[in-house]
Amino acid sequence: MLLITGLGNPGAKYERNRHNIGFMAVERIAADHGFGPWRSKFQGLVSEGRLGGQKVLLLKPATFMNRSGQAVGEALRFYKLGPEALIVIHDELDLAPGKLRLKQGGGHAGHNGLRSIHAHVGPDYTRLRLGIGHPGHKDRVASYVLSDFAKADQGWLDDLLRGISEGADKLAAGDGPGFLNAVALSRAPARKPAPKPTRPADKATADPETSREDSRTAMQKLIDKFR
Repeated sequence: MLLITGLGNPGAKYERNRHNIGFMAVERIAADHGFGPWRSKFQGLVSEGRLGGQKVLLLKPATFMNRSGQAVGEALRFYKLGPEALIVIHDELDLAPGKLRLKQGGGHAGHNGLRSIHAHVGPDYTRLRLGIGHPGHKDRVASYVLSDFAKADQGWLDDLLRGISEGADKLAAGDGPGFLNAVALSRAPARKPAPKPTRPADKATADPETSREDSRTAMQKLIDKFR
């Protein structure tokens, strides 16, 4: 079994925030892959289903970002899972908007949700980092991540969420390169079909004069031949 946790803050006022892109990603996976309805459990909302041959529990902690580890830790303990069975999807300031990186283990880099998860389950889990860009100065970070995505962001945001969903089977299977390739392919512009080769016009079409029916008699043809 696998636990995929999207990070964010609960409540309608936060649902389109940049900080909630993790929630958006697991919601898209649940909708596209026929997961069960969301229900309250483990201090959050969970939805169960399968990705490929893997049983998966999707989790959205309802503890607010800086206490995400409480919900994650409770879910892992209930199913007797270790951090190797955990994938956390979260926003990443240090990546350009629309970029993503898959990482195993490491530090929390000041992210409050990851900091809490580290405290409850340790650092040895997989993170899917989704770029939201940086506001340019650290004093603006809090207001930036807690503000909604701009209308201009909707194109790349929709592409990114669709790509994650389309590659989710690979992600659950532990095929990192396959997952990233699936995301890239889903976001690549559609190729225009190659133009069909033009068929050379047949002689009758190309040369109307020669296509006319020859109405001469045999004697006239013979006379014309020796002119």
